[in-house]
Amino acid sequence: MSDIKPFRIETSEAEIADLKRRLGAARWPEPEPVEDWSMGIPLSYLQEVCSYWADGYDWNKRVERINQHPQFTTEINGVDVHFLHVRSPNENALPLVMTHGWPGSIVEFLKVIGPLADPAAHGGDAADAFHVVCPSLPGYGFSSQPKETGWGVQKIADTWSTLMQRLGYERYVAQGGDWGSMVTTCIGMQDPEHCRAIHLNMPIAPPDPETMEDLTDAEKSAMAGMQHYQQWDSGYSKQQSTRPQTVGYGLVDSPVGQAAWIIEKFWSWTDCNGHPENVLTRDELLDNVMLYWLPGTAASSARLYWESFNQPPMGKVQVPVGCSIFPKEIFRTSKRWAEKQYGELLHFNTLEKGGHFAAFEQPETFITEVRTCFRTLNA
Repeated sequence: MSDIKPFRIETSEAEIADLKRRLGAARWPEPEPVEDWSMGIPLSYLQEVCSYWADGYDWNKRVERINQHPQFTTEINGVDVHFLHVRSPNENALPLVMTHGWPGSIVEFLKVIGPLADPAAHGGDAADAFHVVCPSLPGYGFSSQPKETGWGVQKIADTWSTLMQRLGYERYVAQGGDWGSMVTTCIGMQDPEHCRAIHLNMPIAPPDPETMEDLTDAEKSAMAGMQHYQQWDSGYSKQQSTRPQTVGYGLVDSPVGQAAWIIEKFWSWTDCNGHPENVLTRDELLDNVMLYWLPGTAASSARLYWESFNQPPMGKVQVPVGCSIFPKEIFRTSKRWAEKQYGELLHFNTLEKGGHFAAFEQPETFITEVRTCFRTLNA
């Protein structure tokens, strides 16, 4: 068995000094000739964020929020996988692997790990406990960057299955949103021997052609959302799925560019009433950006689009599936569409508030959804 090595995020003074130097030397474009975000992240707001990043944001303090959780790396298929592993004090806890997407990171899960792993300490029922594993996708965060092609969602799913067994979890459940939803779906397709069930907060269950003459209001809204994404919100995905290396040069070289590329999506995809800081703090937004900036993963993270964006996993999921539908999610589905796609629905719920980064935006709701979904497995 390959070694599992303890890991801690450590940043040198030179790295922070270089970041501040680059922020101070930024070359800015002219202001946008509109008064909203319709052309992208506004100049005045980005300048404000970057000024704070240089002079007010304390990474050394913020990183302790991550480092307080046990972290490890282990080599699987030639990649050093970085992951958080928080064992529950309840030895009968259900092993759970949670997967982030782009432009997210393990930072998304920091608010939910404690309550999921130790519910009794957070006002919950000890019977709902999980042993929580949160890996960084290959080429993201502090996982190493694959040196060969082939690292699509199917291979990542196999890698996560190997990781869970290496940790001693012969039977486990899986959860994910964004690319994490794709990876988790593949786990449900590829590893029914070990995976008991999955939960998705961005299930890809397309409209059923048989329902087109009888659409509900929610289904009409979901289809309008898909059209909006294609027309106004998908330019990043076209670039990353066709020329990820090209876009990487500017983002790895410029912290301003990297922050703009990421934070604009938090405006677009969160349930934030027009401004990302209505739902997440500036520090939280920058925590996530730092997990791209410090390891320089703009190109390597984008390559997942090149590998998998045009080939979503649409095969038969062989384990029970739970779906939580947040109103500001990019792609939404209905229960009857999900039933057509997945077969056995363990849980389906439509929420009143929240968007794409569910655990980050609405941690209490997310925790309730995950617990409710998997509770029947321990009954």
